[in-house]
Amino acid sequence: MIDYGALDSAVGQNWYDLDPDLQARVGSDCPPEDREWADATLHRFGALVGGRIARNADTIDAHPPELVRWDRWANEVNEVAHHPATLDSKAALWDSGYVSGFAADERARGRPTPAVVHGASSYLLSQADTGMVCSLGMTSGVAGLVDAYAPADVRDRLLEGLRASDLDGGTDGSMFLTERDGGSDLGRTVHCVARDIGDGRVLIDGEKWFCSNIDGAAIVMLARPEGAPDGPAGLGLYLVPRERDDGSRNGISMRRLKPKLGTRSVPTGEVEFHGALGYALRPRGDAAVAATSDAGGLNRMMEMVNGSRFGVAMMGLGIARRSFLEATIWAHHRTAKGRLLVDLPLAREQLVDVLVELEAAVALGFECAAASRRDDGARLRRILVPAAKVRLCRLGVEASSFAVELHGGNGYCEDWGLTRQLRDAQCHPIWEGSENICALDVVRAVRRDAAHEAVLSRIDRCLEVATDGPSFTGEAARAVAIGRDRLAARIGELPTLDPDHAEAGAGRLTSLLVETVAAALLLEQAASDVRKGLVALRYARRHLVATEVWDDRIAAEAARELLAHEDIDEERAAKAAA
Repeated sequence: MIDYGALDSAVGQNWYDLDPDLQARVGSDCPPEDREWADATLHRFGALVGGRIARNADTIDAHPPELVRWDRWANEVNEVAHHPATLDSKAALWDSGYVSGFAADERARGRPTPAVVHGASSYLLSQADTGMVCSLGMTSGVAGLVDAYAPADVRDRLLEGLRASDLDGGTDGSMFLTERDGGSDLGRTVHCVARDIGDGRVLIDGEKWFCSNIDGAAIVMLARPEGAPDGPAGLGLYLVPRERDDGSRNGISMRRLKPKLGTRSVPTGEVEFHGALGYALRPRGDAAVAATSDAGGLNRMMEMVNGSRFGVAMMGLGIARRSFLEATIWAHHRTAKGRLLVDLPLAREQLVDVLVELEAAVALGFECAAASRRDDGARLRRILVPAAKVRLCRLGVEASSFAVELHGGNGYCEDWGLTRQLRDAQCHPIWEGSENICALDVVRAVRRDAAHEAVLSRIDRCLEVATDGPSFTGEAARAVAIGRDRLAARIGELPTLDPDHAEAGAGRLTSLLVETVAAALLLEQAASDVRKGLVALRYARRHLVATEVWDDRIAAEAARELLAHEDIDEERAAKAAA
């Protein structure tokens, strides 16, 4: 049980210990032999991000990175100056194992880090500083591409740094995709040119328009090989180190840093390449490919982008969680009309609705992390990641806006710490594919991979498990079953629609998928958790049986218990559900 009245602030708390929903997810998704390690690791990490990293984050936002392009002799140096708080956070996060993906622990334990731990650590860090997740989180993605596709000598030279356990010995990664024409149609908007100079090496010329973690030491980017055809098939994927082998600066110029609305802890800017040395990232040992072409780079890039897209979804989810925590603590302290906000009927309804949306989003987000352990996991992840990104990132905007409003004029002031959450949240629906792009990707997953089959099977499994849940959840189960059939019918209509009609409905289809899957996942959890049954019912009434929400009394009867994660007996829950 969480006593919000005993908490003065979210900052300074252990955010893992304050999140029973996350703890339950780790317990259910970790293999039994990993649970003790995972719980201890995330307990330490929750204390780190809730304290040191969270405090640094506000300082960094007020003192963002600055570009030092020239030294006093007018020599071009292209360096980014970071505030000491930034360097302190980076050092702490490297030391924690987060940046390397807990590689040192993997070696010591002889076991891979469970996916739920990767997801949970990014979720927790996102509650403190999503810009820091971006600036450090790309490193593991770059390491994966280097390990799989870089020339052997380059791989051996860089991989140790990309998976290092401390900042001093570490090499951080960056991903430069977007050019001046935009980032939504990479096959037609990439104008950087790569000229082959042999042995997998190229010289790259051109510009990139949005480069996050601009001062990363290992850059992955797309360019069009000289003479390659137009379109996505002609693109190549390249690794460009910030420094050449001899330690000299590579042919990279930082034009400026972007004056961004938020996510100020990660420096984002414009970059020019002037004969920059790069290395082709292509399959090793394939003589035909290696000898003739770097084509297929976009597909290899998308291996990292899908992981990054999931990471951005967790950023939105983290901000939603932080905003909910701040709002709930405030509601247990602030009085109006002689009552605490948490006891005012309308405020209580709103808090419970944010809680329900958050727990539905947690279920959906961590289902993406757990997909590899499910039957047909690849197709399940293929369709759920873009769908989850749409909902989780939008929830970050909604929840942070709610927290600001609940705090009133104080919330609108920078010194109360909520404005940064709102500013940062607005970035995530754009990063790694806007909502429109992700919705179209959901339709693409249906058409190309029949990925909806995995989703429908997963919903069916949830409904089977839900039969063991509290009797009052039957209404929600019926709503999910109807939603499942509506989803199957809408998807079945796609082949009969002209392209424009299908594209126009992509957003609605994605929303139906999200709402049905999230409700099903909550019902599955409710089979062993009466409290979760009320959450599932409230969510289903809000999204799948809209007329029922008018008579819903769950918040009126059980708001404090739901917010505090207090045990609720089935008789009391049934009364609230009636």
